[in-house]
Amino acid sequence: MVRLLCLVLGYVFGVFQTAFFYGKLHGIDIREHGSGNAGTTNTLRVLGTKAGLIVFAGDMLKSIIAICLVRFLIVPKFPEIGPLLILYTGAGCILGHNFPFYMSFKGGKGIATTGGMMIASHWAYIPVGLILFFGNFFLNHYVSLGSLLLYTGFMIQTVVMGQMGVFGVEQAVLNEMYVVAAFLTLMAFWKHRSNIIRLIRGNERKTYLSKKGKEKAAAAEASKESSK
Repeated sequence: MVRLLCLVLGYVFGVFQTAFFYGKLHGIDIREHGSGNAGTTNTLRVLGTKAGLIVFAGDMLKSIIAICLVRFLIVPKFPEIGPLLILYTGAGCILGHNFPFYMSFKGGKGIATTGGMMIASHWAYIPVGLILFFGNFFLNHYVSLGSLLLYTGFMIQTVVMGQMGVFGVEQAVLNEMYVVAAFLTLMAFWKHRSNIIRLIRGNERKTYLSKKGKEKAAAAEASKESSK
């Protein structure tokens, strides 16, 4: 029952769709522009770098706040499954972000929300996540690839840390954590299935933060169109 409580609590926080509300404040439905995705990357491309960073921060914070509440209010009563309850809370946030009920279950892809979950769950996720996501991003500017690397690292690190005794729970609890982590990882890959196809074909769109980089990307897109 407490697992379900944490999952629902996470979902309640997760359904606050930062990109959707930020877009509405600027007179647009972000789902009707760009890729149609209600997330950081599409917001950045449609409304600019500042907007993208605000949405990124908002989507991370909702996971962090939800997990902090669970950590201080619920985990002390169930210390033997504390890390698992934190993971369920994060999973709820991601599900709420990806499938908000008031948006016909059409939300984002949950990467920034996942980042917030990792930050609030255990400090060891932070350096690995930063290297995998931002290292890749500044190297090739593929947000989708960085997102997939982030999740792959999260899954592997969860298993490694679990078997090393970092979480301090029994093996049965660890096994349940692995199942939840695997579910989130598979969902992330499924949400990025079209990106994966474009990455394989070599026509995935790159994302830049600077004005110069955006101009470069626009020129590349125009060149592709003219060559068709």
